[in-house]
Amino acid sequence: MDPAVIGVFIPIVISLGAFIMVVFLRRYEKEERLKMIEHGMDPHSEVQKRRGSGLKFALVAIGVGIGLLIGNMLDASGLVYEEVAYFSMGFIFGGIGLLVGYVIEAKQLREEQQRESE
Repeated sequence: MDPAVIGVFIPIVISLGAFIMVVFLRRYEKEERLKMIEHGMDPHSEVQKRRGSGLKFALVAIGVGIGLLIGNMLDASGLVYEEVAYFSMGFIFGGIGLLVGYVIEAKQLREEQQRESE
């Protein structure tokens, strides 16, 4: 097969795969909510548990970005090998971002529970 044809098909296949994945995820979320309603559960309570995902994603992205920047500095200084610097700093600072997101979410949850108990 011609390499130019492959270069055209790869982005199309990736985009199609992502689109199909989003469609199926939305469909299964809808089915999950309908099942919750059938069993007498409140579907909105489950949505509230997922609300911190945007914050976690942002903190992980910031953490990985800082990790890559520091990895670049370590690589340029010659203290650490290139692969080790980038991967380790990316994972370390990404993990720190997740940890900060967990702490913020736990603090918000405690504040909500205090408000509800009052």
